[in-house]
Amino acid sequence: MKYRMNNQLGEVSIDSDVIASYAGSVAVECFGIVGMAAVNVKDGIVKLLKRDSLTKGINVDIVNNKIHLDFHVIVSYGVSISAVSDNLISNVKYKVETFTGVEVEKINVFVEGVKAIDC
Repeated sequence: MKYRMNNQLGEVSIDSDVIASYAGSVAVECFGIVGMAAVNVKDGIVKLLKRDSLTKGINVDIVNNKIHLDFHVIVSYGVSISAVSDNLISNVKYKVETFTGVEVEKINVFVEGVKAIDC
């Protein structure tokens, strides 16, 4: 799926994988996020994704020229899930809107697991 917009010089097209990749890199920089998760629905298994495959933990939909994002994340043990989610939503919304010039209308966060971080 691609987002398309026209201006006086031509057409700009942004692929949803580009948006997902950027949103994923912003998300893993947020405090309390260990990484993105890949969920195997058939087996119910959750796997922590490596940094180069972050897009598999993010779904991007473009509805009425607005971006909808679904994040499947693994959070650090002992952190407030609501505080981490609020931080993720506000950072991603601001940075993706600045990056793309497109309004982010909805961000859903699915916490798929908790992982203890070694100090």
